[in-house]
Amino acid sequence: MAAENTSSTAVNKQDVSPSTSKQPQKIVGWMEELEYRAEMFNMLTHTCFHKCISSKDYKEAELYIGENACIDRCVSKYWQVTNIIGQLLASGCAGTGPQ
Repeated sequence: MAAENTSSTAVNKQDVSPSTSKQPQKIVGWMEELEYRAEMFNMLTHTCFHKCISSKDYKEAELYIGENACIDRCVSKYWQVTNIIGQLLASGCAGTGPQ
């Protein structure tokens, strides 16, 4: 029986194609991307909420005009900075700084 298990295992290893073995790596990559995006959304929400929402009693169901404008600016700036950092990291210039 031990010989049968060994040969069965060897056949399974031979049947695995390179594209099949990369599937778990893709799933891990997707999961990491999803975790990154969720973390970024949570940071954006936390930062802009604490910066823009001044009332702690929340008497109104809707945002005030000033709060809404502040959140719009905060989210816009957050995305701009995130895009700039992403571009710098992608180009490899993040650690070089101005010369």
